[in-house]
Amino acid sequence: MASQDGGRTAALGRQLSLAHDELRRLINDLKSDLESGAGHRRTGGGGTLAAHCLAFCGALETHHRGEDDGLFAQLVRERPDLAGTVAKLVEDHELISSILTRVAELARQAAADGDRGQDEAIRRELDGLAAIMESHFRYEERVIGAALDRTVPDGDWPEPVFRPVRT
Repeated sequence: MASQDGGRTAALGRQLSLAHDELRRLINDLKSDLESGAGHRRTGGGGTLAAHCLAFCGALETHHRGEDDGLFAQLVRERPDLAGTVAKLVEDHELISSILTRVAELARQAAADGDRGQDEAIRRELDGLAAIMESHFRYEERVIGAALDRTVPDGDWPEPVFRPVRT
């Protein structure tokens, strides 16, 4: 039975949007810290920008692993016609992962150097990452969210799908 009545898979679509909203907030906070020059001082959360970059990178990677191994795997089992769409989203995750690796490297260098020499490079990477994330999230919410809301039966969905984004 499909989740048109607001069942468990429809809740997954809402959870997906909420997770994306949190990741959007986190990257915007990082960008704001960079703009304000707070990157090498202690930020409002009590850590340095480098630490926040590394935490954000970890949160986004964990979110994507949960989608790839949990949500997407189950979705393709339920809706094989979405295999091409899921493959494109997984490809996006790989692209985003390579950018996250670069951001993490720059953040580690900034922490080791103790100066602001990496801020501009981090800013550029975060700007590009934010643009790619936004496009990816909108597409995912539109296509996967619609499938979850209307055409995927409620069933046994894997646990990783339900883990919230945390840094």
